[in-house]
Amino acid sequence: MTEGLDRERWLESLRARVPETTATDALARQRGGALLVDVREDNERATGTPTGAHGLSRGFLELRIEQVEPDRDREVLLLCGSGQRSLLATEALQRMGYRRVHSVAGGMAAWKAAGLPVTTGALDTDAAERYSRQVLLPQVGEAGQAKLASARVVVIGAGGLGAPALLYLAAAGVGHVTVIDDDRVERSNLHRQVVHADARVGMGKGESARMTLLALNPRVDVTVIAERLCASNVEALVRGHDVVLDGADNFATRYLLAAATRRLGIPMVYAAIERFTGQASVFDPRSDESPCYRCLFPEPPAAGDAPNCAEAGVLGVLPGTLGLVQATETLKLLLGIGEPLVGRLLTYDALGMRFRELKLHRDPECPGCGPAATFEGYADLERMCAAAH
Repeated sequence: MTEGLDRERWLESLRARVPETTATDALARQRGGALLVDVREDNERATGTPTGAHGLSRGFLELRIEQVEPDRDREVLLLCGSGQRSLLATEALQRMGYRRVHSVAGGMAAWKAAGLPVTTGALDTDAAERYSRQVLLPQVGEAGQAKLASARVVVIGAGGLGAPALLYLAAAGVGHVTVIDDDRVERSNLHRQVVHADARVGMGKGESARMTLLALNPRVDVTVIAERLCASNVEALVRGHDVVLDGADNFATRYLLAAATRRLGIPMVYAAIERFTGQASVFDPRSDESPCYRCLFPEPPAAGDAPNCAEAGVLGVLPGTLGLVQATETLKLLLGIGEPLVGRLLTYDALGMRFRELKLHRDPECPGCGPAATFEGYADLERMCAAAH
């Protein structure tokens, strides 16, 4: 009994220090430009939140509020479940120098009772918990996470580059991932192709990757295509995807991908590795300013000038670095945030631990995207690469 009285006195004391507003008035202020912040936990907001409110859990409020709203003169309204946590949150923001902060009296219960607009959370309880640290980012939020859930990415190869990229795309919540790889796991793969395991030596790489991805995130839909990408199937296999992630280890596949993604208008996230060095870029045919892969490599080099990992060797961690760059660029493209590596070639020297960025301009004489370029068919691209090797 005494504890209950003490709590009531404490709440009355807090209300005397902290300004409150009604739910109806909060809606009017929000429509007038105030920022409404729902400070409940992710799983609470998943059942519904005030329309237009920014979700930011009470435990992260002081850490994240400046990213959401750095202007301490903007009016900020804080809402919780019943109006108690928001009192403490309002007091905390006042201490941080926010001058126009109000707690919404009665919280979400009062908001619903007044029949005010509510948006059902885009994330269910599992997703809200699983992606909580990513959803905290203003550039992602629940809307961005929903975009990722509906996105379709095709990864060419579950090898050195594809393995780390696949892990992080699945972990980030990309909803539909297609893995194209007709190879089988070998023990010599394991020092760099981290999506596989020793017990799966001899298994198809696509199926091995699928097992790992579903163990990491069972929400992801993984399609495995155990075929070699070639002239007769390239368009059919990449069509319908939002991004193509190039984890191929040969020029023939890359030339086919470059032509198909350009014809279908799909961004291609490119990377290549050798020994201790690597490079990455993004070729986006949706942009008039973007070069294409053949602006970088108009013709395939001779075989001796482009050895693969089996011939030249590779430091095991190197493809991890470049594969994560590819995963990062893919997520940026899907979310529409940041500045993608379009028109830029990022190079990496692992021994010197140096990144360099080179401008990559569109080549007016490019046989792939130049004004005079003509498409002679995918089979001709395969023959061209075969002749060079």
